[in-house]
Amino acid sequence: MKKLKRAVVIGSLVLMSTLLFAFKSDFFEVAKQMEIYTTLFKELNLYYIDEINPAELTEKAINEMLEGLDPYTRYYDEQGVEEVKINSSGEYSGIGAESSHYDDKLVITEVYEGYSAEEVGIKVGDQIMKIDDIFVADYDSNQISTLLQGIPDSMVKLIIKRQKETLNFTVKREKIIVDPVPHFQMVSPEIGYIAFNKFNNKASASVKSAFVDLKGNGMKKLILDLRGNPGGLLNEAINITNFFVPKNEVVVSTKAKLKKWSEVYRTKYEPIDLDIPIVVLIDGRSASAAEIVAGSLQDLDRAVILGERSFGKGLVQRYRNLTYGTKLKLTISKYYTPSGRNIQELDYTHRDGEDVPKFAEENRNSFKTKNGRTVYDGGGISPDIEIEKTALTASTKALLRSDAIFNFASDYFYKNPTIASPETYVFEDAQFDQFISFLQEGNSNFKTKSESKFEAAFELSEKENLSEGIQSSYKALSKQLEDEKIAELNKNRENIKEVLSDEIINRYYFEKGEYQNHIEYSPFIKEAISVLENEDQYRRILTNGKN
Repeated sequence: MKKLKRAVVIGSLVLMSTLLFAFKSDFFEVAKQMEIYTTLFKELNLYYIDEINPAELTEKAINEMLEGLDPYTRYYDEQGVEEVKINSSGEYSGIGAESSHYDDKLVITEVYEGYSAEEVGIKVGDQIMKIDDIFVADYDSNQISTLLQGIPDSMVKLIIKRQKETLNFTVKREKIIVDPVPHFQMVSPEIGYIAFNKFNNKASASVKSAFVDLKGNGMKKLILDLRGNPGGLLNEAINITNFFVPKNEVVVSTKAKLKKWSEVYRTKYEPIDLDIPIVVLIDGRSASAAEIVAGSLQDLDRAVILGERSFGKGLVQRYRNLTYGTKLKLTISKYYTPSGRNIQELDYTHRDGEDVPKFAEENRNSFKTKNGRTVYDGGGISPDIEIEKTALTASTKALLRSDAIFNFASDYFYKNPTIASPETYVFEDAQFDQFISFLQEGNSNFKTKSESKFEAAFELSEKENLSEGIQSSYKALSKQLEDEKIAELNKNRENIKEVLSDEIINRYYFEKGEYQNHIEYSPFIKEAISVLENEDQYRRILTNGKN
C-alpha cells in the first residue's frame, strides 16, 4: 500500500514538473519572440534611412500575424473599437446613411428611412467628395466615413457627386437606431412573418415586439427569416430561442482552451409561446448566432428548418482589452448545439496559406435530435426541407464581389423615376439583357481571376519588351475570355436577377421594400407557407414520421 501511495506521489510530481516545464517553455518562447520584435523595431526606428510610421508598421505586423489564424481573430485600433460598439449596440449618432469604398471612392451604400440623410435628399450611389473642410481623397480611407458621425444635433456639410452633377448638402446628425428587424407582417390570415438580419443587443427585444404585434393580429403560425443573417451576440441568440422553448433548456455549449471559458448556456426565462408552429428560413449566408438559433430549434424539434445549408461558423470569439484603448477579438472556443454537434465548415487548424480545407462530407458525425431524428456536424446546419438553387459559377461569384450590380442599380434608378410597388415589381429577362449590355460596356470593375492574371501577364510582357508580336492574339483571347465569362452568367440568370431586383427595389422603397417583394415571390417563403398550412407534413417532419 505504501509503495502504491509512493508511486502515485512520484507520478503526480513528474506530471506537475512536466506541466510546469511546458508552461515555462511556452512563456520563454513568447518572451523571446517579443524581445526579438522589440529590438528589431528599435533598430529600424533608429537607423533606417527614411522616416517610418511606428503605428502603421505595428498595425501591419499585427494584421499579418493574425491573418494566418482565422478570419475572425482581429485587432482593433481605437477607431475600430468605436465601430464595434456601434455594431453591438445598434445605435450611434450620424446622418442615417452607410458608406463604403468602391475603387477609392466613398459611396453611399444604404440610406435609412426617416432619418436626416433621406430627408435632405441623399441617395444610394452618391459619391461623397468633401466632408466639412476635408477632401475625401486626402484622408485615410479607413477612417473617413467616421467623420459623418458626431454629436447629436450638430451639422455636417457634404459635397456630393451624383451622375454628372455636384451637389451641396447640410445634414443634421441625430441618434440612429439600427433595427435588427427590418420587416414583419401577416402573410396569410394565420401566418406571421418576421425577418431579422443581425444579432445586436436589440435583437431579442425587437423580435419579441414584432411577435407580440403579430399575435395581436391573429397569428397562429410563424415564419422566422434568418437568411443573410451573419450572427452577432451569443446571448441574443439564446434569448430568442428561449421565446419558444422551456426554461432551463440547453441551447448551446462551448468548449475552450481555458476551462473557465467552457460553458453550458441554458434558457433563463419562461417562454412566450411553446406551441406555435415555426418554420425557420436559412441560406448560405446565415452564420454564427443565426446558426445557434436554427440549430437549437432543430435539435429540440421545435421548428422546421427550410432553405439552404447554412454558412458553418461554429467558432466563438471574445474581445480582450489591450493597452491604449485597443482591443483584440480572438477565437476562444467552439460551440455545440443541444445534440452535441459542432457545425464548423472550414478547418483553420490545417490551413495551408490561403487554402483552408473543409471537413470532409464522409467524415461528418451523426447525432440525434430530441425526437430521434438524425442530424450531422460539420458544414453548417442542413435544412429539413432544402430549396435547391443552381450552384454559382466562378464568373457569378466574381460578379457578386464586384461593384457591377450596385452601379447598374444606380444607373437604372436615374433612368427610371418610378417602378411598380414592392409587392408587384419583377425584374424581367429584358432588363437582365440590359444588365449584360451594361457589363459589356465596361461600367464596372467586374473581372474574373483568370482575366486579372491574363492581364497581369500581358503587362509583364510589355515591361520585358515581349508584347509586340502578341498584341493581336492578346486582344482576341481577352475578348474570348469576356464572352465566356458573360455566357457563364446565364447559368445563374435567376440567382443574379434576385440580387438585381433587391438592389433596385432598395433604391425606391428601402430595405423594407425588399422583404415585401420576397413575401410575394420568394420560393423560400412560398414553401414555408405551404409547410405551415399542411399540419400533417409539419408534424411528420418533427416527429421523424411518428404520430
